[in-house]
Amino acid sequence: MQYAKNDPVANRSRRGNMDDLIGRPASKAGNDVVVAEKIIGRMLGFLRSEGPSDKAQALINGIPGAETAIVAASTRGGPGKLTGNGTGEIHSIARELFELSRDKIGADQMGEIIAGTPGLSQFA
Repeated sequence: MQYAKNDPVANRSRRGNMDDLIGRPASKAGNDVVVAEKIIGRMLGFLRSEGPSDKAQALINGIPGAETAIVAASTRGGPGKLTGNGTGEIHSIARELFELSRDKIGADQMGEIIAGTPGLSQFA
């Protein structure tokens, strides 16, 4: 049986344990998992490079699959660029990613990351 490239079951071995990281935001925002993975990976990569480094890295370390998503996104067009995705799509995924992040590390710490990262408050 062949699976589509965006099929979560077919991609589970490639993605590792990223169902919570990618599946939850994709489902809640009504987006495809491939699109969500790209947006989330690039956003986490942006947090790592532009946010408060110790707090951003603690977030990345605390979310299973975050590192894999960053690497996957950086090999598909460069980190930080979300061209090709609509603003609404990016905002929806970002809101769900931040909600998941608050669940993982707490609202206060996530608030510090958002406040300490240029341009991120528009997604919160």
